[in-house]
Amino acid sequence: MYIDASLTASPLRDIASHAAAAEALGFDAVWTSETQHDPFLPLALVAEHTRSLHFGTAVAIGFARSPTVLAHTAWDLADMSGGRFLLGLGTQVRAHVERRFGMPWPASPVGQLREYIAALRAVWAAWQSGERLDQRGEYYKLTLMTPFFSPGAIDHPAVPIYIAGVNQALCRLAGEAADGLHVHPYHSVRYLREVVRPAVDEGRRRAGRREDAVAYAVSVFAVTDDAQAEFARSQIAFYASTPSYRAVMAAHGWEAIADQLGALARRGAWGEMGTCITDEMLQTFAVVAPGEALAAVLRDRYQGLADRLTLYLPFRPGEDDAFWRRLIEGLKS
Repeated sequence: MYIDASLTASPLRDIASHAAAAEALGFDAVWTSETQHDPFLPLALVAEHTRSLHFGTAVAIGFARSPTVLAHTAWDLADMSGGRFLLGLGTQVRAHVERRFGMPWPASPVGQLREYIAALRAVWAAWQSGERLDQRGEYYKLTLMTPFFSPGAIDHPAVPIYIAGVNQALCRLAGEAADGLHVHPYHSVRYLREVVRPAVDEGRRRAGRREDAVAYAVSVFAVTDDAQAEFARSQIAFYASTPSYRAVMAAHGWEAIADQLGALARRGAWGEMGTCITDEMLQTFAVVAPGEALAAVLRDRYQGLADRLTLYLPFRPGEDDAFWRRLIEGLKS
């Protein structure tokens, strides 16, 4: 099982040193996301200032940008790093795509993301082979790629594509067309075992792909003290209030709490929402353990369910280095 770190909270000026420190500590990969910062700019610095560390987006919002624009970014990062780049894509929800990015929300998010993945691979194939680009679908029609705009072949053209999914349709798409699935931190082992993985397997079987075709990169709420417990409660409450994620609460019979949280969110009562998350819910959606026992608890909980683990905590060199070192050694032992 690989152990990865999040650089989402790191400002651009600190990325080089933070990435080098993550590699020195023994992390296998680092991830950025499309939240407070651009997800791709930091990764050029990661590529330059590390030698073996993998890195990627967890996640970038595909519908916020053209697949050809994103194909260029991914191609350059893969080439620069010797194939260490992992492209993680997400759909986001309608309100963010329309109101935060000013882009149209598709009639079928799954259908558009399926075409998006195919479009990326078609562009990359045209660059690698020099053959004509001819990708046609409902959402994307890409038929023009002259030599002037082609960067040409690279040594590591098979850029792994991970997609994020909570509900079954996107999980099936991961099984059908992606190389990996980013599992949302708002999950339970039961939901992962009974909903997520069966949906991925269904998509994989339909596409005739082998059993190990999809890697599971799982983000985890980890609670080792009271401050982390309060933070985890607030984040779980925020995600549980989202209608698109209702199935996670429903899997445990907690629909009424989801309704209550949704009502609080609509009123903007963010400070009250965390109090709705009971101890049972916290222990269901987060790993609660003393710091010295966390690695063993994570290993027992996710063995056979996850290929990569990332704690939902920012990695900052010089803060809790002993904790991170103990965690890495415990998971790799």
